[in-house]
Amino acid sequence: MRVAVWALPALLVAYAGFRRRWMSDDAYIYVRTVRQVLAGNGPVFNAGERVESSTGTLWQWLLVGTGGAGADPASAAVFGGLLLTVAGFALAGIGALRTYGGRAAVPLGSLVLLGLPPVWDFATSGLETGLVTCWIAGAWLALTARPSSLATSALIGLGPLVRPDLGLVTVVFLGAQWLLVRPSWRGALAGAGAAGALPAAYEVFRAGYYGHLVPLPAVTKEASRSLWGRGLGYLGDFAHPYLLWVPVLIVLVLIVVAPFLPEAVAVPGPRGSGAARLVPALAPVVAGVLCWVYVVKVGGDFMHGRMLLPGLLLMLLPVFVVPATRAGTLAAVGVGLWAVVCAGWLRIPYGAEIGPAGIADERGVYVRHNADPHPVRHTFAGAPHHLEYVRRVAAARRSGAPVLLSGKEGRAAADPDSAGPTASYVVLGLNGAVVPLDGAALDPIGLAYPLAAHSERVGSGRVGHDKRLPAAWLVADRGVGAPDWVDRDEVEAARRALRCGGLAELDGAVRGRLTVGRFLRNVAGAWDRTAFRFPNDPVRAERELCG
Repeated sequence: MRVAVWALPALLVAYAGFRRRWMSDDAYIYVRTVRQVLAGNGPVFNAGERVESSTGTLWQWLLVGTGGAGADPASAAVFGGLLLTVAGFALAGIGALRTYGGRAAVPLGSLVLLGLPPVWDFATSGLETGLVTCWIAGAWLALTARPSSLATSALIGLGPLVRPDLGLVTVVFLGAQWLLVRPSWRGALAGAGAAGALPAAYEVFRAGYYGHLVPLPAVTKEASRSLWGRGLGYLGDFAHPYLLWVPVLIVLVLIVVAPFLPEAVAVPGPRGSGAARLVPALAPVVAGVLCWVYVVKVGGDFMHGRMLLPGLLLMLLPVFVVPATRAGTLAAVGVGLWAVVCAGWLRIPYGAEIGPAGIADERGVYVRHNADPHPVRHTFAGAPHHLEYVRRVAAARRSGAPVLLSGKEGRAAADPDSAGPTASYVVLGLNGAVVPLDGAALDPIGLAYPLAAHSERVGSGRVGHDKRLPAAWLVADRGVGAPDWVDRDEVEAARRALRCGGLAELDGAVRGRLTVGRFLRNVAGAWDRTAFRFPNDPVRAERELCG
């Protein structure tokens, strides 16, 4: 019974995730970086330009390891993500069982997750979500099982390398560990050292190698901004279609009422007393609330539900399974009925499309674009506009001459700075897959193009897609003669601006020869460089940067 209560949810999420296996376009951003590393070009998106396009650092290097062992990076991303999700569910169940001793238990919080279609979708996707699930559950289990271990501190400290925003979870869990252990000052320093050694070392590498304090997508998406209204809309887009208030209310009633029932007297609560009981239960809830507050603050995300799943998992960890008392069993039955209804019938109103708020049913979109129920390999058979762009890039590759392509129209100009074709396209994963490693796959949003990332927001557009660098900058940056499809005055203004102030320093940081001196200058200027923004209007940028 104890094995079944944690194994069954893990098996169910394995089944649901496999049935909906797919590959996100953003996952192909990881894949190109992995290919560059394996080709000997370093952890970059484009050879010769030191840019960190991978938000999940640890996920990137795990994929590099699987690729180095001979596995296909795309397949490893999809099926590795599924395995990590399954492991995360199993670890969460074991952790919850530990808090209730050897007593019989029934699933509860796990049923909430199993009823939600976004959980099935992001069990694969090729993104770092599976690793996030596994790390959260594993770190919590370590916190409950071996709070005094330095290995637990080291595991908890990996949060910022799993995803930068999970630094919030690391801080809360380390605080919980201190409360549980109450170490001496030497023990506290040892724990802090174990937790911070690898993240701190990587941060120094990041600042010196890339010249930034955060991955480039965090610069592009302005991860420190406040867009509360848009973020609340993102939360509503996730909670409303699935009637999420129903299982939340059932769980809350159980938590409030159960201690006062007669069975609570006869059956002891979680093991231990005082801090040993409360801290492991409250820590993930506090961390989950903070994660949700942060997601709402920055305006949410463009993928339906994705960024809210880690916080939801955290808040459900203490009740992932609950004692099989009368109250716990009734609550499990109620949540189970909701889960069946949710899994079978409740759906978002914009399936396979981008909704009116700019939030997408991401898996549905790529199922439609690829005309494939399991789009692990993207063919774009159902997206003629993407196929035409792919054909233009392929034609440029066959020609053997360096060609710059911009936009879905495939507008071309000679690019003397690239051995292969240089192509700018808003769908970056697709672009990175079709442009060869000796070419340059750029994007006007800035997920992997530092010039676009540091431009100012245009004031409209979807979350994460609200920067658009005009083509004049691309022409000027690549040293191309001004073609007839851009304004020549804007190109000249952009060329002058690129030689001034922060833009000149940015170029040196990411494209200059990496010497010891350059590394140290990158570290020293990382803070200012990360914060640097310039107007995307070339004339205004020249005036502000060059005087």
